Amino acid sequence: MNTKPPVRPTRKRYQILALIFVTVVINYMDRSNISVAAFAISDELGLTTVQMGLIFSAFAWTYSALQIPGGILVDQIRPRILYPAIMILWSVATLVQGFANSIAALVGCRAAIGVFEAPSYPANNKIVTSWFPEKERASAIAIYTSGQFIGLAFLTPALILIQTYLGWRGLFFISGAIGIFWAVAWYFLYRSPQEHRGVNRAELELIAADGGLIETSVTDEERNTFSWKDLGEAFIHRKLWGVYLGQFCLGSLFIFFLTWFPTYLVKYRGLDFIKSGFLASVPFLAAFVGVLLSGFTSDALVRKGYTPEIARKAPILIGMLLSVSIIGANYTDSTFWVIFFLSVAFFGNGLASIAWVFISLLAPRRLIGLIGGVFNFIGGLAAALTPIVIGYLVTDSSFEPALFYIGAIAFLGFCSYLFLIGKVERIADRK
Repeated sequence: MNTKPPVRPTRKRYQILALIFVTVVINYMDRSNISVAAFAISDELGLTTVQMGLIFSAFAWTYSALQIPGGILVDQIRPRILYPAIMILWSVATLVQGFANSIAALVGCRAAIGVFEAPSYPANNKIVTSWFPEKERASAIAIYTSGQFIGLAFLTPALILIQTYLGWRGLFFISGAIGIFWAVAWYFLYRSPQEHRGVNRAELELIAADGGLIETSVTDEERNTFSWKDLGEAFIHRKLWGVYLGQFCLGSLFIFFLTWFPTYLVKYRGLDFIKSGFLASVPFLAAFVGVLLSGFTSDALVRKGYTPEIARKAPILIGMLLSVSIIGANYTDSTFWVIFFLSVAFFGNGLASIAWVFISLLAPRRLIGLIGGVFNFIGGLAAALTPIVIGYLVTDSSFEPALFYIGAIAFLGFCSYLFLIGKVERIADRK
């Protein structure tokens, strides 16, 4: 009797994950290059800390405001079309920053980047939810989220060197050109699970059998139409407010590293500009380790039979508590200990950065993009508010109030996950 051996599933989902990872690196390069250029920009244009705080936060004004519309777009437009379109647009806005000669021009460019990056993270989550089974999803989210940390860890010294030799304007020109090139590559490389020629039936069945929503963008007829009742659904559940508030708190620490961190090291800790670039990479590497440890540990706990309340919440709760340690930098004059406390805090931020998995697990199936948009909208408010708050809290001689503020916000995030989310289960679709 001849029996055919079972067909082994292909592994094309990991190639898709690699595409998302590179895109996240470029995404955060275009968000963070302003922090590298900030010292030179403020010196050349004569800007104050409050004015720089406005420039830092301008990206988040539009990015946050357009998260919900961006999430709706993600539910309507295929990633193969949507992603390269928005990537080209935000890369052009990045490049145009190199021509800016005023605070108004810089604010306008940063706001434009926020407009076009708004759908990116809801799109990332939608793609991973379509391509990965639930038992692999936290690891997948951790891997692409790590792009924002590992990319910045290695890119920060590189961006500083580019600015050293080509100036801050050249930094923006090169950053924008890289994004345009990758947008073209994405269009030719990305396909949905059903359309990808390299995916066999066994891999599709593996994904679908464990909650992968491979059917989320099958045909135009099955694509969702927006309803205002759907938007209301995103705001009426306590467990969703738990992750929303947690994301705001998580984003407050992250945006400090994305904006004020180099200025803190150079102006308030007296480090050389080049040296600060290499020291600044250490907390990003710590966060990179944290997010990967969190994702793989969380999925391992799921496979061992632990409840989602333990497997998914524990890394985030531990991470939020560790983030409070940023306050320790206020009590030392040693560069080593300053970097140590900041690295522990950012390691904790990395541990907590798998929070997107809760959108995959809690949101009604047809509203993943929309609720992901709301989630990122509220998280984006931290990016809009925190740079300005820090600009007002710091003085010419002290950064201490800003670090106390960030530590307190991190503890609030811990309380949010501990007391608001409750049982981790998908909310029933009321349609």
